[in-house]
Amino acid sequence: MSADALAAPRPRRPRARVLVRVAPGLLLTLLALAGPLLAPHPLDRPVTAPYADPGGPAPLGGDQLGRDVLSRMLYGGSELIGGALLVALLVTAVATVLGCFAVLRPTLGRLLERGADLAILLPPVLGMMLLALAWPGGGRLAVIVAAVALGIPYAVRVVASAAAPVAACGFIEAATASGERLWYLALREILPNLRATVLALFGLRFVAAVYVISMAGFLQLGPQPPEADWALMIRENAAGALLNPWVVLVPGAAIGLLAVSVNLAADALAPTAGRTAVTAR
Repeated sequence: MSADALAAPRPRRPRARVLVRVAPGLLLTLLALAGPLLAPHPLDRPVTAPYADPGGPAPLGGDQLGRDVLSRMLYGGSELIGGALLVALLVTAVATVLGCFAVLRPTLGRLLERGADLAILLPPVLGMMLLALAWPGGGRLAVIVAAVALGIPYAVRVVASAAAPVAACGFIEAATASGERLWYLALREILPNLRATVLALFGLRFVAAVYVISMAGFLQLGPQPPEADWALMIRENAAGALLNPWVVLVPGAAIGLLAVSVNLAADALAPTAGRTAVTAR
């Protein structure tokens, strides 16, 4: 038995509206993943003059070394999206499990809450810089580890806040009285009633991961030249932005569009009723 069985019928969104909100994120993700197969030129081959205007072999012009901006854009999105997806999945999964158990065991809940209070005080950028200093050769893996470690405490508090009212429901007390085990209460009784929160949390953690990984790329804490990375492209070509604005505008717009479109998709897929307000850190 669950809270869903006791709830009123939920209004459904029109499928066309859901599809419109999901399509941009899905298309952008597919385009980024298939980008290396569609790139007209190799990653590091100069094909035009440095900061050349769009035209000829470079539809979006050249970067600081005369490499095709379009080709580097197509190469640079897959690892950013893959890293952000991995971070969002790990943070959401671990936080969901911990949050469900925390509301059933007050001692565990208090420990997690105190730990989250301390961890939230550390800014993500500072945390990444500390990890980069402690792990010089970590590269993208170090950034992903830092993003996961810094994202879990906040996410646990969100899940625990949403799970607390569910844990106080009568069907949980009845299941506890009947002798059900802790894992059954957490994963079979509470978790199914947190779908809206988990989906919204996944969208927010994906956006936060895009922000953290992009910031790491801009600070050269993760990917290093000559890798193709959207944030790294902005940093490398900032000096020539007036000569060829596309070399900075296109990767910046792609990062923003990716974050917004995935968040819209997660919001569209979340159940309408029972949605819990979740704010980004």
